[in-house]
Amino acid sequence: MTTGAPTPTHPARPRRSRLRTFLPLGIAAWLVLEIWLLTLVAGAAGGLTVFLLLIAGLVLGTVVIKRAGRRAFQNLNEALQRGGTPAPSGGGNGLTMLGGLLLMLPGLISDALGLLLLVPPVQKALGRYAERTFDRKLREAGAGSLGGAFQQARMRRPDGKVVQGEVIRDEPADTRGGPRPPLTH
Repeated sequence: MTTGAPTPTHPARPRRSRLRTFLPLGIAAWLVLEIWLLTLVAGAAGGLTVFLLLIAGLVLGTVVIKRAGRRAFQNLNEALQRGGTPAPSGGGNGLTMLGGLLLMLPGLISDALGLLLLVPPVQKALGRYAERTFDRKLREAGAGSLGGAFQQARMRRPDGKVVQGEVIRDEPADTRGGPRPPLTH
Protein backbone atom coordinates (compact mmCIF):
# COMPACT_ATOMS: atom_id res chain seq x y z
CA MET A 1 0.00 0.00 0.00
CA THR A 2 1.44 3.35 -0.97
CA THR A 3 0.57 6.83 0.11
CA GLY A 4 1.75 8.55 -3.03
CA ALA A 5 4.84 10.00 -1.36
CA PRO A 6 8.11 9.14 -3.08
CA THR A 7 10.30 6.71 -1.17
CA PRO A 8 13.70 8.22 -0.37
CA THR A 9 16.61 6.33 -1.88
CA HIS A 10 18.95 7.07 1.05
CA PRO A 11 17.39 7.82 4.42
CA ALA A 12 18.82 11.00 5.87
CA ARG A 13 20.66 10.49 9.14
CA PRO A 14 20.42 13.30 11.66
CA ARG A 15 23.64 15.18 12.29
CA ARG A 16 25.35 14.32 15.59
CA SER A 17 25.82 17.14 18.06
CA ARG A 18 29.29 18.14 19.20
CA LEU A 19 28.59 16.99 22.73
CA ARG A 20 27.54 13.56 21.54
CA THR A 21 30.63 13.33 19.34
CA PHE A 22 33.27 14.45 21.83
CA LEU A 23 31.82 13.31 25.18
CA PRO A 24 33.08 9.70 24.92
CA LEU A 25 36.54 10.98 23.96
CA GLY A 26 36.54 13.41 26.90
CA ILE A 27 35.49 10.71 29.37
CA ALA A 28 38.19 8.35 28.08
CA ALA A 29 40.85 11.07 28.36
CA TRP A 30 39.68 11.92 31.90
CA LEU A 31 39.87 8.25 32.96
CA VAL A 32 43.36 7.84 31.50
CA LEU A 33 44.49 11.01 33.28
CA GLU A 34 42.98 9.83 36.59
CA ILE A 35 44.71 6.43 36.35
CA TRP A 36 48.02 8.02 35.37
CA LEU A 37 47.85 10.45 38.31
CA LEU A 38 46.94 7.65 40.74
CA THR A 39 49.92 5.56 39.61
CA LEU A 40 52.18 8.62 39.83
CA VAL A 41 51.10 9.35 43.40
CA ALA A 42 51.28 5.64 44.31
CA GLY A 43 54.87 5.53 43.05
CA ALA A 44 55.82 8.59 45.11
CA ALA A 45 53.84 8.06 48.32
CA GLY A 46 52.94 4.37 48.24
CA GLY A 47 49.90 2.31 47.38
CA LEU A 48 48.51 2.40 50.92
CA THR A 49 48.44 6.19 50.85
CA VAL A 50 46.49 6.22 47.58
CA PHE A 51 44.10 3.61 48.93
CA LEU A 52 43.48 5.67 52.08
CA LEU A 53 42.94 8.81 49.96
CA LEU A 54 40.34 7.00 47.87
CA ILE A 55 38.55 5.65 50.95
CA ALA A 56 38.61 9.11 52.58
CA GLY A 57 37.07 10.62 49.41
CA LEU A 58 34.34 7.98 49.41
CA VAL A 59 33.48 8.57 53.08
CA LEU A 60 33.62 12.38 52.78
CA GLY A 61 31.48 12.32 49.63
CA THR A 62 28.89 10.15 51.34
CA VAL A 63 28.69 12.51 54.31
CA VAL A 64 28.42 15.58 52.06
CA ILE A 65 25.62 14.09 49.94
CA LYS A 66 23.73 12.92 53.02
CA ARG A 67 23.91 16.37 54.67
CA ALA A 68 22.93 18.22 51.48
CA GLY A 69 20.00 15.87 50.90
CA ARG A 70 18.85 16.23 54.49
CA ARG A 71 19.10 20.04 54.22
CA ALA A 72 17.11 20.07 50.95
CA PHE A 73 14.42 17.84 52.44
CA GLN A 74 14.23 20.03 55.54
CA ASN A 75 13.86 23.20 53.42
CA LEU A 76 11.11 21.55 51.38
CA ASN A 77 9.31 20.36 54.50
CA GLU A 78 9.45 23.82 56.11
CA ALA A 79 8.18 25.47 52.94
CA LEU A 80 5.28 23.04 52.67
CA GLN A 81 4.34 23.66 56.31
CA ARG A 82 4.31 27.42 55.61
CA GLY A 83 2.15 26.77 52.57
CA GLY A 84 4.59 28.17 50.03
CA THR A 85 7.33 27.01 47.75
CA PRO A 86 10.93 26.47 48.81
CA ALA A 87 13.20 29.46 48.36
CA PRO A 88 15.73 28.98 45.58
CA SER A 89 19.12 28.20 47.07
CA GLY A 90 21.11 29.45 44.08
CA GLY A 91 22.14 25.91 43.15
CA GLY A 92 23.75 25.39 46.56
CA ASN A 93 22.30 21.99 47.39
CA GLY A 94 22.63 20.69 43.85
CA LEU A 95 26.25 21.79 43.55
CA THR A 96 27.00 20.42 47.01
CA MET A 97 25.58 17.05 45.97
CA LEU A 98 27.60 17.17 42.75
CA GLY A 99 30.71 17.92 44.79
CA GLY A 100 29.95 14.95 47.04
CA LEU A 101 29.43 12.71 44.02
CA LEU A 102 32.78 13.81 42.56
CA LEU A 103 34.41 13.06 45.91
CA MET A 104 32.93 9.57 45.85
CA LEU A 105 34.32 8.80 42.39
CA PRO A 106 37.76 7.20 42.55
CA GLY A 107 40.42 9.61 41.36
CA LEU A 108 42.36 12.61 42.51
CA ILE A 109 41.18 15.05 39.85
CA SER A 110 37.53 14.32 40.63
CA ASP A 111 38.33 14.74 44.34
CA ALA A 112 39.91 18.14 43.69
CA LEU A 113 36.90 19.25 41.62
CA GLY A 114 34.54 17.94 44.31
CA LEU A 115 36.34 19.87 47.04
CA LEU A 116 36.29 22.98 44.84
CA LEU A 117 32.52 22.69 44.48
CA LEU A 118 32.15 22.66 48.27
CA VAL A 119 33.60 26.19 48.56
CA PRO A 120 30.65 28.63 48.97
CA PRO A 121 31.97 31.45 46.70
CA VAL A 122 32.53 28.92 43.91
CA GLN A 123 29.01 27.55 44.42
CA LYS A 124 27.50 31.04 44.22
CA ALA A 125 29.44 31.94 41.08
CA LEU A 126 28.56 28.66 39.34
CA GLY A 127 24.92 28.97 40.44
CA ARG A 128 24.64 32.47 38.97
CA TYR A 129 26.33 31.35 35.75
CA ALA A 130 24.04 28.34 35.40
CA GLU A 131 20.94 30.46 36.05
CA ARG A 132 21.97 33.06 33.44
CA THR A 133 22.73 30.33 30.90
CA PHE A 134 19.41 28.58 31.56
CA ASP A 135 17.46 31.84 31.21
CA ARG A 136 19.27 32.69 27.97
CA LYS A 137 18.56 29.24 26.51
CA LEU A 138 14.88 29.54 27.44
CA ARG A 139 14.63 32.94 25.73
CA GLU A 140 16.36 31.58 22.61
CA ALA A 141 14.08 28.54 22.44
CA GLY A 142 10.86 30.53 22.17
CA ALA A 143 7.37 29.21 22.60
CA GLY A 144 6.39 25.83 21.24
CA SER A 145 9.84 24.78 20.06
CA LEU A 146 10.05 21.42 21.74
CA GLY A 147 10.52 19.68 18.43
CA GLY A 148 6.95 18.55 17.99
CA ALA A 149 6.69 16.91 21.41
CA PHE A 150 3.17 18.21 21.81
CA GLN A 151 2.11 16.89 18.42
CA GLN A 152 2.33 13.34 19.72
CA ALA A 153 -0.85 11.57 20.71
CA ARG A 154 -1.45 8.39 22.64
CA MET A 155 -4.25 6.22 21.44
CA ARG A 156 -5.61 3.62 23.85
CA ARG A 157 -6.90 0.49 22.23
CA PRO A 158 -9.75 -1.55 23.75
CA ASP A 159 -7.29 -4.26 24.83
CA GLY A 160 -5.37 -1.71 26.97
CA LYS A 161 -2.36 -1.30 24.70
CA VAL A 162 -1.08 2.22 24.07
CA VAL A 163 -0.28 3.15 20.51
CA GLN A 164 1.93 6.20 20.21
CA GLY A 165 2.03 8.14 17.00
CA GLU A 166 1.55 11.43 15.24
CA VAL A 167 -1.92 12.67 14.38
CA ILE A 168 -2.24 14.19 10.92
CA ARG A 169 -5.63 15.49 9.84
CA ASP A 170 -6.60 16.02 6.23
CA GLU A 171 -9.77 18.09 6.30
CA PRO A 172 -11.59 19.95 3.58
CA ALA A 173 -11.21 23.74 3.81
CA ASP A 174 -14.91 24.35 4.56
CA THR A 175 -15.08 22.17 7.76
CA ARG A 176 -12.17 23.73 9.67
CA GLY A 177 -14.35 25.97 11.83
CA GLY A 178 -16.56 23.23 13.31
CA PRO A 179 -15.99 21.16 16.43
CA ARG A 180 -13.40 18.39 16.18
CA PRO A 181 -13.81 14.88 17.48
CA PRO A 182 -11.60 13.87 20.42
CA LEU A 183 -8.20 12.31 19.68
CA THR A 184 -8.42 9.65 22.39
CA HIS A 185 -11.20 7.69 23.93
